[in-house]
Amino acid sequence: MSVQAKICGISTGAALDAALAGGARFIGLVFYAKSPRYVDLATAKGLADRARGHAKIVALVVDADDAALREINDAIAPDMFQLHGKETPQRVAEVAQLTGRPIIKAIPVESEDDTVRAETYGTVAHLILFDAKPPTRPDALPGGNGLVFDWSLIASVSDRVPYMLSGGLTPGNVAEAIRQTATKMVEVSSGVESAPGVKDPDLIRRFLDAVKTAKQT
Repeated sequence: MSVQAKICGISTGAALDAALAGGARFIGLVFYAKSPRYVDLATAKGLADRARGHAKIVALVVDADDAALREINDAIAPDMFQLHGKETPQRVAEVAQLTGRPIIKAIPVESEDDTVRAETYGTVAHLILFDAKPPTRPDALPGGNGLVFDWSLIASVSDRVPYMLSGGLTPGNVAEAIRQTATKMVEVSSGVESAPGVKDPDLIRRFLDAVKTAKQT
């Protein structure tokens, strides 16, 4: 089975074109104002309209309230929402009901206890996104920090929850990540950027090429 890839933090037409040309199955639009990858609704709608039918559109939010979720849902009509904050299983279920969309729930990983916690979302989230736990500094983002976690930590749950692997993936290490984990889905954001928030079309192409040729164990 081929590995599916998500390019997150798309904010320009050039980045979108590279993602679609390379065969990305998901593109992520970030609705978190503190992120360098943030897009406003008008920009996001233009990108979503171009991507629709070619890749699944994922709206990434961080502890968003109901009003913000409704606004994004109505304006963008994403295929999925990605919750990258401290949302509880109850909140994930509420968002799924409110939006009528499948949910990707990000789980920050530092220890095996973190990966085990993913099972508590098993009945409310369509997918788990395993990402590296962010730094403790006040200005750290919930994700997109370019940090890699110990991939072996997900071994105990990888066959019990559908998941996507993220966290510091790059064109240089994604094949090894796939080989070690046998993941069926990967996500990248900062690993295909020339500067924070600036997607590099060539790095996107190289990442997607590496995914296509990677061998699973």
